[in-house]
Amino acid sequence: MENRQEFMLLFRFEPSFDRQPTDAEMNEMHQQWGAFIGNLAIQEKLVSTHQLGFEGKRISADKTVFEGINLSDNQTVAGNMIVRANSLNQAVEMAKNCPILHMGGNVEVRSINPM
Repeated sequence: MENRQEFMLLFRFEPSFDRQPTDAEMNEMHQQWGAFIGNLAIQEKLVSTHQLGFEGKRISADKTVFEGINLSDNQTVAGNMIVRANSLNQAVEMAKNCPILHMGGNVEVRSINPM
């Protein structure tokens, strides 16, 4: 029996507020993401996925509320995905096919600890 674990893929990229993708570029990105997500779903490795918007607020430890999303090294978290894999290395191999890499972004693969 396989020992499948769950791993979270965190998608990060550097947003460009100066240049917006064309309709053709958006269509191509949607097709790439659809193929990536669909392939994992067919293999029964996809648990869930979420795309994050650009509207948000941040709350500090002293409960001060700040407008906007967090940017670190000019990058923001664009979304996440939870996948099932036999190992961290197998989850990394899955992440290597992620379309965010074609956009200059990156994927962080993390183990998930049940709470």
